[in-house]
Amino acid sequence: MLEIVLIGALAIIAGLAIYALRLWRQVWQRQRQQQAVEQQRRDRLSGDLHILARSLLEGHLPPIEGAIRIKVLIDNYDTHLSQDPHSAVFHVLYEETRDVPTHAAWKALSNEERAHYRSRFAALEREHGEALRTASKWLLEQPLG
Repeated sequence: MLEIVLIGALAIIAGLAIYALRLWRQVWQRQRQQQAVEQQRRDRLSGDLHILARSLLEGHLPPIEGAIRIKVLIDNYDTHLSQDPHSAVFHVLYEETRDVPTHAAWKALSNEERAHYRSRFAALEREHGEALRTASKWLLEQPLG
């Protein structure tokens, strides 16, 4: 009788161990999938950051727009990189233009209001242009990805 109970207990333990192993395998598989998705996200963001920095340096992207886009992407890419002193100009320009209407709200502005904002953009570009170019060059030199 004791032998039967012992064999039954061992069978239950073995079944639970097999079940636990299956659950752990699922956990490990999900972790690998999440790591792969995260790596793809980082690769995409790093490529986008390099494209924006290069476009900004080559004059294919308005400086203020480029700074705002880079700031948002760099915040999502790596907080340490975002907090690096070289990134400060992206944050400054983002904060300085935070109140500017976008999309439909921009289109709804009068010509006079748009001219006011464009004048402000030009002043910011004069004030921070060199720092923005330096930060963009620095960003291109970073081993992202």
